Amino acid sequence: MFRSFSIFNYRVWFIGALVSNIGTWMQATALSWVVLTQLTDNDAGAMGITMALQFAPPLLLVGVTGWVADRFDRRRLLMLTQASLLTLGVTIGILILTGVMTLPLMFIFAVGLGLIAAFDNPARQAFVSDLVDRENASNAVALNAASFNGARMIGPAVAGIVIVAIGTGWVFLINAVAFLAMIVMLTLIRADELVPRVKATGASRLADGFRYVAGRPDLVVTFAMVFLLGAFGMNFPILASTMALEFGQGADGYGLLSSILAIGSLVGALLAAQRDRARMRLVILGTGLFAVAGVVSAFMPNYWLYAISLMFTGFAVVTTLTTANGYVQTTTDPALRGRVMALYMAILMGGTPIGAPIVGWVAGEFGPRAAIMLGALAAAVAFTIGFVWLVVSGRLHRHETRRFGLSLGETRPIEVVAPEEFSDEVAGTTPIRLPDTARS
Repeated sequence: MFRSFSIFNYRVWFIGALVSNIGTWMQATALSWVVLTQLTDNDAGAMGITMALQFAPPLLLVGVTGWVADRFDRRRLLMLTQASLLTLGVTIGILILTGVMTLPLMFIFAVGLGLIAAFDNPARQAFVSDLVDRENASNAVALNAASFNGARMIGPAVAGIVIVAIGTGWVFLINAVAFLAMIVMLTLIRADELVPRVKATGASRLADGFRYVAGRPDLVVTFAMVFLLGAFGMNFPILASTMALEFGQGADGYGLLSSILAIGSLVGALLAAQRDRARMRLVILGTGLFAVAGVVSAFMPNYWLYAISLMFTGFAVVTTLTTANGYVQTTTDPALRGRVMALYMAILMGGTPIGAPIVGWVAGEFGPRAAIMLGALAAAVAFTIGFVWLVVSGRLHRHETRRFGLSLGETRPIEVVAPEEFSDEVAGTTPIRLPDTARS
């Protein structure tokens, strides 16, 4: 389960990411709560707009951010993005503490956070593959998810306590310390021990990632499922905060819901770390489980039963996304990994500008339970897409002697796209042989 910890660079990265993630979850909790209760009168629609503004830049800038992640030193790029996020967090905290923060101003800061995250996310995702060899990549991705969700258990609960005790603005200032810890850890990483990678060298290659994904039906299906889950199913700040208010809870009750959700998420991530490879059929199964858990949670009659149901929701969503992330990373050509991961993150996060305002409107007009059911319906559609593809592609009944439709004895390569349509560094790797770990 913890085999990636044998690598020094990954141990350093994991510690820095854990501290940074705790601060990030604290800030996310405080940001949602201040919009819902201080800048508006429990307006879930305004929270949906705030989320949409944060997640729109990754979608709009997907080609550029992916190319940047492939072209430049990812470690230095991450140091720059973390420093920028630190600066914005401190500024927001000071404005809240001085009483001059307004909703339009918060919308502007939401866009700023989204712009920086658009460059940070693909670099962060692809950097994991720079820290470990391909055999450990799936395990490293799963441990990253464990760090993310372990922090989710701690961050929101701490944020709720801090908000009640000394105020929302202080949460943003505390988060600045977490970003600083990440920067320090990035400086400690041994650059000479990073896994060598091919770098992009020209702007004309931005479209390579799109062409690659278009030639991989399994990735197209994965991205479709992730989009539906991200757009309509993962609006937890809206759903948990409005459900907390419905049950008569305050900021501490809201933070506790996020932490309880993370318990199931952490279990899902650790189980994913035990698996030798990421499989498509587990991604599909996870979306189905998410749909069932959503329906159950929508009918919970009190706060604690709803909280318990969230553990199953967290388990389902992390099982789906961790497996999908690992599958994409371990089956993508290394020269294109940054661009493909940028597209993956754009699909995952970019669905929020579409779904969050809709979910927020539904929660405001019909109540949070209706919004939860909307997310469950989207997950059911995602499951249907994945299952139909599994049947049509002939992978419903797995054959151990066949991978990607080829017998192990066959030696002909799988050409996803004609080599001349790719840039030089990618064309140099074609015909592309998809790895054994990519079987469903």
